Amino acid sequence: MVDRANGQIICTAHGKGREDDFRIFKNSKVRLREDIKCFGDKGYQGIQKLHGKSRIPKKKPRAGKLTSEDKKSNQELAKIRVLCEHVHRKPKVFKILSLTYRNRRKRFGLRFDLIAALYNYELHLPQSEFA
Repeated sequence: MVDRANGQIICTAHGKGREDDFRIFKNSKVRLREDIKCFGDKGYQGIQKLHGKSRIPKKKPRAGKLTSEDKKSNQELAKIRVLCEHVHRKPKVFKILSLTYRNRRKRFGLRFDLIAALYNYELHLPQSEFA
């Protein structure tokens, strides 16, 4: 999860092996407050049942087309979500997260949290120290 206001990683969750994002979210038992807005991708179909203020893009109906209003709302949602996608990319610079993990699975969560903490720390450094 990413805070849109400052780009910080708020919460991390992971699964064993290949697992879709929405299943990992449900299994993590993380629940959002009612006043928080949640923006997800098409993989989060059904999140409205868990959280009322969530938005996901409209899927194209089978053998049909999206209306121009649906396309516009999907584009607006994509503009909002692009920051989160950029933050998701940042930890993958650490190859340990983007490639097959070959170490003890027990410590994967710890390593992922440490990488997220490093990323959050980098956000608060002045630009002159960062360069």
